[in-house]
Amino acid sequence: MKVEQIYTGCLAHAAYYIESNGEVAIIDPLREVQPYIDRAKTDDAKIKYIFETHFHADFVSGHLDLQKKTGAKIVFGPTAKPSYDAIIAEDNQIFVVGDYKIKVIHTPGHTMESTTYLLIDENGKEHGIVTGDTLFIGDVGRPDLAQHIVSDLTEDKLAGYLFDSLRNKIMPLSDDLIVYPNHGAGSACGKNMSSETTDTLGNQKRTNYALRADMTKEEFIKELLTGLTAPPGYFPQNVLMNIQGYESLDDVMEKAQKPLSPLEFETAANETGAVMLDVRDQDDFAKGHIPRSIFIGLDGEFAPWVGALIADVKQPILLISPKGREEEALTRLSRIGFDNTIGYLEGGFEAWKKNAMEYDTVTAIYAMEFKKAIEEKHVPVYDVRKESEYLSEHIENANHMCLSTINNDIAEYPTDKTFYIHCQGGYRSMIASSILKARGIHNIIDVAGGFDAIKEVGTPVTDYVCPTTLI
Repeated sequence: MKVEQIYTGCLAHAAYYIESNGEVAIIDPLREVQPYIDRAKTDDAKIKYIFETHFHADFVSGHLDLQKKTGAKIVFGPTAKPSYDAIIAEDNQIFVVGDYKIKVIHTPGHTMESTTYLLIDENGKEHGIVTGDTLFIGDVGRPDLAQHIVSDLTEDKLAGYLFDSLRNKIMPLSDDLIVYPNHGAGSACGKNMSSETTDTLGNQKRTNYALRADMTKEEFIKELLTGLTAPPGYFPQNVLMNIQGYESLDDVMEKAQKPLSPLEFETAANETGAVMLDVRDQDDFAKGHIPRSIFIGLDGEFAPWVGALIADVKQPILLISPKGREEEALTRLSRIGFDNTIGYLEGGFEAWKKNAMEYDTVTAIYAMEFKKAIEEKHVPVYDVRKESEYLSEHIENANHMCLSTINNDIAEYPTDKTFYIHCQGGYRSMIASSILKARGIHNIIDVAGGFDAIKEVGTPVTDYVCPTTLI
């Protein structure tokens, strides 16, 4: 059976291209749809269906643009209520794509409309399941997202639905089926996904904690909900865009691709209150950047951090990009619903400097200098990694301040004395430094290379020690 997984690493997202006898089905497409159209053209095939496993939270699907450009029919599972024309399939309904069949299996839990698609080849053999966010490799979908849209859909209630879906709909299927999930490691839609992006269902039954045969519903709910962190703020907004519809990507890009001279850029920033988003390399940002601009580099986990830290998808954005990467940045913003970029700095930061405009820098030191400084001066250290990273190992006496909550934690940083800031490799600490400086806190020294470099030079670190109760 011809099933192509199209994986996008920055979103840890998998779309699927299924072709048979001149007909194509696309499952969970990204916002930019031309690559799917081009792929079908190469196969001399026509896109017949666009299947959605659920209303996605972590990205805006490309189903509407793909329907408009190809005439393909959009298919959702039972209970879905989109605000546009779509086929709302019944449980066990079968769709024909060339010589293949795709069977609808309603698997509520991650969301109520969540659906798994069973792929059946030209010989009638069941080949695999496209599971969306119902079943990942090593994990299952978090059940706490729908309550941000429908308040009475509590995480406990959805977790119970998910338990039943897995036991009654997924686990009875054949062990040799291939599992094709919607996400891999790095996605915020689960807790502990594998870096592998496919597996057999039989192996998942043996190794995935959520598929243990002897697990009770109560045990499942407890294990699933333990350790869940708050979802990024943009998730509910993306869900609504996927339910209600959105502006065509072509129109979004046309409006956003507006080059601005340094003076025009400065005027727009002052008049609109737009976030000035600098997506260059972190070292370039440290050497020079526009005052009050925010760094989130394209060559890191760009889209998830934009969504986590800017939060409101309607926020106007002014872009500072490496030359030639403006379209890439705009596309990646649109994938998560940030459609209100109002222009970019023509000629990049170099044009800003050549125009003798004011700029700022971030003071940074290397790990060896940092080691000497904290041994001699005892300057405060702030670690902006995840809690799990900090608990695993951290610098002695370091303060933990997770980057994801920095907008709520600004008051916790000192304003009257110098402090050091670091993450694991340097990307996140530069994001944090840029946000702090934009809020008027300039007494920061960033540790280049982060915790990896700090350990390498022999800086004292400590493991987390669980407190004990004396009896």
